Amino acid sequence: MNHKMKGILGAVLSFSILLVGCSSPTVNTNSTEDNKLNIVATTTMLADLSTVIGGERVTVDGLMGPGIDPHLYQASAGDVSLMQQADVVVYNGLHLEGKMGEIFENLSGQGAAVICIEEGLDESKLLAWEDDSSVHDPHIWFDVSLWEAAAKTVADGLSQADPDGKSGYEANLDAYLKELEETDTYIRNRAAELPEKQRVLVTAHDAFQYFGKAYGFEVRGLQGISTDAEAGTADVSDLANFIVERQIKAIFVESSVPPKTIEALQAAVKAKGFDVAIGGELYSDSLGDEDSGAGTYLLTVKANIDTIVDALK
Repeated sequence: MNHKMKGILGAVLSFSILLVGCSSPTVNTNSTEDNKLNIVATTTMLADLSTVIGGERVTVDGLMGPGIDPHLYQASAGDVSLMQQADVVVYNGLHLEGKMGEIFENLSGQGAAVICIEEGLDESKLLAWEDDSSVHDPHIWFDVSLWEAAAKTVADGLSQADPDGKSGYEANLDAYLKELEETDTYIRNRAAELPEKQRVLVTAHDAFQYFGKAYGFEVRGLQGISTDAEAGTADVSDLANFIVERQIKAIFVESSVPPKTIEALQAAVKAKGFDVAIGGELYSDSLGDEDSGAGTYLLTVKANIDTIVDALK
């Protein structure tokens, strides 16, 4: 994975950033009713999770808005400054924020706690990054059980950063875990509406392997796990052949990936004498915006399974 920051590293150094590790957050006791804990989270998923667990004791700034691709996101000098000024920084890890790797490795220890979701995950439940077993697929939020682990990691990190708020964070966590269990059941029930042979999910990039493993879908992505890898002509042709052979009814675009690759795949399938529909837009590396009806994690994963099942029926 390429973590060279090019011009970004200069911005990082200009802020005189000090080296700290991914775990062992610095305790911050400045949070009170009048002075809320200031959290900066990288992705929309983590901003939502931090808001849910933090509740009234926190304010949350997300670096990436809806529809932004975290694989390709490059932090600005302003982003670095925002993280330096935060009480807590929350990021996914597992190379999801690939262009920001060196920033996290050199993130300032000047009063900021760092919560790295990767650190709270059971490695045995992680999937390999394509053919490299030493690196893991970062799209863990598509398995609700892994998102439960992420929620616990955030609750633990906030409790360390703000010990006075521990009971509140734990109460918020308990309530959220119940909602996650209900959501997991909803996804399983909807997936069961499809015969096993129809549970084939074809998307723009390979973001749904955790979803497939958890809920019984065969998953094919046109691009690799990272959108930094472009699909070639052979990739399109091979996947088109697969769709024709399996008589797959629908393929899906993603909210954070340009639709041109899936449209090219659709055209390649048609050229082989078979029509495949574009079944709708899935939320992959980002939640939906406020007007989408999928502006939270819970709403997003429900919207995804509804779109998938309705199109493949």
